[in-house]
Amino acid sequence: MRVFVTGASGWIGSHTVPHLLAAGHDVVGLGYSDDSARRVEALGATVHRGGLDDLESLRAGAKDADAVVHLAFKHDFDDYVGAGRTERAVVQTFVDELAGSGRGLLLASGLIGTTPGAVMTENDRSVFSGPDAPRGGSEGLALDAADQGVRSVALRFAATVHGVGDHGFTAVLTQIARERGVSGYVGDGSSRWPAVHVDDAGRLVALAVDKAPAGSAVHAVGEEGVPSREIAEAIGRAVGVPAVSVDPEDAPEHFGWLSRFWGLDAVASSALTRERLGWEPTGPTLVEDLAAGAYDHVARG
Repeated sequence: MRVFVTGASGWIGSHTVPHLLAAGHDVVGLGYSDDSARRVEALGATVHRGGLDDLESLRAGAKDADAVVHLAFKHDFDDYVGAGRTERAVVQTFVDELAGSGRGLLLASGLIGTTPGAVMTENDRSVFSGPDAPRGGSEGLALDAADQGVRSVALRFAATVHGVGDHGFTAVLTQIARERGVSGYVGDGSSRWPAVHVDDAGRLVALAVDKAPAGSAVHAVGEEGVPSREIAEAIGRAVGVPAVSVDPEDAPEHFGWLSRFWGLDAVASSALTRERLGWEPTGPTLVEDLAAGAYDHVARG
């Protein structure tokens, strides 16, 4: 198949493209800058120039594709509502182009923000809808398009997609620990985050392109829920600082924008994904990655 990938040069995308190529697919990656275009080419994919604000370019990329894998997102936490509106416009553009064709639209989504403590499964629908919801309610928009002849699939990634070179949530927590001199967890540290190694996530996306049915969700989850205190302690060991409790009222000042996620109890299962797609995570756990030095690029400054 010809697969059009947005975010191909990004963290998850750069670990997805090699698996798509290994599966025999012709991969076209969105290049929003000269640097990202070079990274897409280095992965062995063809470059399609454009960005998330260039809807006509995205439509053209989707027009010639058998499947679209949408991994790009504007990670602007100073204007998260605006980022969500952009995301919704992008997904609507893909839906409009792919409607009635039976072609695939697989889009990145998340597993944070569900009922605290409840184990989210692939059969649970997202509680977020509408253009002002997180990520513009784009998951529901895409999955509803299954009724319009789109093979839409929600790719729900764990809160931390970890590995060497990560600059996501775990890297930010590591940076905060280095700057603050303590590695913080909120309250008693019993809240949990799901986790997955980035290569396992990339391999899963490639499997979903081939196998996931319309209207389904797949969970890129290697660990259902790692207690935040364990994460903070592992970060503390990597940085060389103590792990301490941060009062929930003080979390916004201590963690900044990340406080809206860190401390949430978000647990998710991938049992159905493993059964349906034959996926089994093989990479290291989050704590193992931290212990092995995967975040030394942040811990050492």
